[in-house]
Formats: sequence, C-alpha cells, structure tokens
Amino acid sequence: MKPHCPGNPLERYSSRREFFYVGLLGGLGLSLPGFLRQQAMGAQKFYETKEGPAKGIIHIFLPGGMAHQESFDPKPYAPAEYRGPFGAIDTALPGIQFGEKLPHLAKMADKLTVIRSMSHGEAAHERGTHNMFTGYRPSPALEYPSIGSVISHELGSKNNLPPYVCVPNVPNEFANSGYLSSAYGPFALGSDPAQGNFKVRDLNLPGDVSEERFNRRRSLLETVDYHFRSLEDSDALESMDAFYQHAYKLISSEKAREAFNLAKEDDKLKERYGKTQAGQRMLLARRLIEAGTRFVSLTAGGWDHHDNIKSGIEGNLPSVDKAVAALINDLEERGMLDSTLVMVTSEFGRTPKINQTGGRDHWPRVFSVMLAGGGVKKGYVHGSSDALGGEVDTDGVTVADLATTIYGQIGITADKELMAPGNRPIEIVDGGQVLSSILA
Repeated sequence: MKPHCPGNPLERYSSRREFFYVGLLGGLGLSLPGFLRQQAMGAQKFYETKEGPAKGIIHIFLPGGMAHQESFDPKPYAPAEYRGPFGAIDTALPGIQFGEKLPHLAKMADKLTVIRSMSHGEAAHERGTHNMFTGYRPSPALEYPSIGSVISHELGSKNNLPPYVCVPNVPNEFANSGYLSSAYGPFALGSDPAQGNFKVRDLNLPGDVSEERFNRRRSLLETVDYHFRSLEDSDALESMDAFYQHAYKLISSEKAREAFNLAKEDDKLKERYGKTQAGQRMLLARRLIEAGTRFVSLTAGGWDHHDNIKSGIEGNLPSVDKAVAALINDLEERGMLDSTLVMVTSEFGRTPKINQTGGRDHWPRVFSVMLAGGGVKKGYVHGSSDALGGEVDTDGVTVADLATTIYGQIGITADKELMAPGNRPIEIVDGGQVLSSILA
C-alpha cells in the first residue's frame, strides 16, 4: 500500500534533497531520487536471502505479439496459408525445428527449454501484457504488482543496486508495483544503451560538483540531520536519513555505477551481441545481473505484424536471435547461466492463418515462450500446438503456471499472501502449478 502522510516532515524539508540530487525526474518508473525516497518511506526492512537456483532473472519481452509459427513453433507441413513465408531449420535437438530466422538459437537448442503450449484468453494487447507481467488476469478492482516488483519486495537490494531495473524505460503500466508500495517499482534508465551517448540518469554528479564538493555537502547534510533529529523525534526523519544513506551508497559506490557502464565491455563482445537495440540492451542486462540486480526487464523490437509479416520478421527477429544466443553463451562462459534465468516472452501469439494483407492477427489460444539457465532443463521442448498452430495439443501451460515456476526458481513461494489495500491478503499467484517437468 502506498504510504500517505499529510504534513509529512519530508515535504517541509524537501529543499534538502538538493544536497545530493543528481538527475532529472521524468518518464515512467522511478528516477533514483524517487526510488530511494519511496524506499525509505515505505520499505525499510531487513531481508533474508532466499535460496533458489536462479539468483537473477532477465526478462526479454517482445511487445506486440511474436508469431510462434515464424519462431519457435514452425509448421512446415501445413498448407501455405498457414505455414507462412518462411521455412523451418533443424536445431541441435533431433527432430526439433525452429523458424529459419532463428539460426543462432537453433544451433544452441540443446541449452534451451521451449514451451510451445502457452495459452490464455486475452486477445487485447493491454490485457495479454498484464497477464505476462503479473501472472494475473486484469481486474477492475485491483492493480497487481509485476513479477519484478514482487521480487523487489521479497528479496530486496543487493550490492547497493536497485533490485528491479527496466531497460531502457518501463515498457508498460503493468511492469510497475501495483498494490505494493511504489518503493518496489522499477528503476528506469531513462536512455537506451544502444545509443552512442548512452548515460544513465541520476548516477553521475553534475558537472559543477566535484567529489570533494560532494563529500563536503554530505558532511554538511549530516550536521543538518543531527540538528533536526535533536529537535524532533520523527520516524519520517529517521526514514529520510536512511534514504540519504542509500542514495550516497549508490551514487558514491564505484561498483554500483560501473554496473551501468557499457564502455567497460570489449568491442568484440559488443559485436557478438550485435550493436543493435536488442544486442546492447541484453549486454547491459548481463552486467546488471552480474553486479547484483535481481530482475532486469527489457524490450526489443515491435511484433504486431497484422500486415506483411515477412518484412516484420526480417526486420526484428535476426537481431534478437543473435543477441539472445550471445547472452546465453556469455552467461555460460562466465559461469552464470545456471544461476541466471533468461526468459523470452510476448503477450500472445498470432493467428494460424495468414490474413489478406500478408500478416497474422492476435492469437492467445496458443503461443511459445523460451527459457534458459536458472535451473531449467537444457534441450527440452514442453507441450505442443496442433498441426496448424491454432490450439494447444498437449501439456497446456497457463500464465499462472509460468509465473509460479519463475518465482520458485528465484526462491519465492508463489502462494504466499501479500497485503493489498484494505488489509486484503492476496496470493502472489493464484492457482498456478510448478512446471516440474521443465526443471533440471
């Protein structure tokens, strides 16, 4: 529940924020000051480290609805109007094929789990996206928190880094904290790592503030804080002090700042990922997970291909294929794959039959999700769609099942109850089952 306190001392002394403010507010999500202020006001508690195979999660969301027929579930023997404009290619798994525009991932299919039997009932973008980000169907009565926000709430910060980061910005309203305090909302970068002048807002001192001046301001602030504490016995002031301490830790921590510094990466590695939107976002995601961020959410491309799906796939899928494959290989080479869950999702699939404008329309009845690392099986395909890619054929998976499994892999019990407004206990996920068959 978002804290609300009329006459809060934080408001009376808001000008004191100028002592450390180092960026601009803006965009969806929280800037550093907003993130830390809300955390101090509503989220001050100690966390116990929970055990799970995954220590971090990278969620690669493909907004618009990626066609499963052109990616992880091709139908090479279906009639042409169902098969689509592309062929299928063999993978590293005998008898399993991917769409021809996934050559890199096809070669490493023995490292992946592919779910071909995802399904839900929401054909609108917003409602399907809500499902995939929260594990719940939308409700007019309650705003559900995103998976990233629940992880932030349950596991907290590590190594002075925000536990939940969106690259480059919060992709939609359902990626936020819902009924939880906004303290658990995502930290949004504010700029795209694919840009040549990429620089994360809020993590650098203004040009006219040297380290020495910064430290002097800190000393002055400590004196002012001591004065206020001697005058007033206020929980809000204590929280404000904690807020400043956290702010200084992040701003002054070289390790925390360096997690966002793509300039530290070798140019050859950048080329492996691809100097594209998808490639550089995924490379930054790996740096953040490596440094201690628990959940990174990023988007790549646009997949609402109602018209000319051939051109749409050709413009989007190759860079994603290359980047995801590079991310998985990079994590494996660093010994991080088993402890990092990578998931590629979209809000739904596309219609089994090509429409009159050469595209496919919204189709939630069956679609595909890809997972790698984080304790899931290597070289496994779960479930199937029918011969035309229009319905679940075997081993259907619900959104609640997927969310329950993801939470379990990072050490969160999905049927735990959190408190919604009005002291209403709400399960993190309602009714999902752990997909034990996909776990290593």
